[in-house]
Amino acid sequence: MALSHRVERIAEQIREELSQMLATEVRDPGVGLVTITRVKVTADLSLARVYWTAMAEGKERTDTARALGRVAPFLRHLLSQRITLRRVPDIVFHYDESVAAQDRIERIIQQLQAEREEHPELNALVETPPDAKKDEPAQ
Repeated sequence: MALSHRVERIAEQIREELSQMLATEVRDPGVGLVTITRVKVTADLSLARVYWTAMAEGKERTDTARALGRVAPFLRHLLSQRITLRRVPDIVFHYDESVAAQDRIERIIQQLQAEREEHPELNALVETPPDAKKDEPAQ
C-alpha cells in the first residue's frame, strides 16, 4: 500500500514538472499548447506514461504527438535534475482520449436538455413513471 502511494506521489510530481517544462522550457514549435492530464508510473518507476490533450485536431494533433516524442529525451534529462530518484523513468506520451469522450457526453446531455425544453408535454412521461403508484406504501 505504501509503495503505491509513493508511486502516485511521484506521478503527480512528474506531471507538475512536465507541465511547467512544456510551458517554459521547450522551444520546439511543433509542441504547441499542450495540457498534461495525468501521468501513470509503473511500480518499478521505469516508465512514465504521460497523457496529454491539446485543442488541435487531425494533422495538428499528429504533429504535436511527433514533437512530444522528439522532446521526450530532453524532458527526461530536465526531470533528472529536478526530482530525486535513482533512475528517472522513461517518458512515453499518449493522447488522452477520455477528454474527447467527456466532451461528447456533455454535448449529448445538452442536446437532450434542449429537446426536453422543446417538448414540455413529454416531460410528464419522464418525471412520473407509470409504475410509481405500485411502490407507494399501502394505507
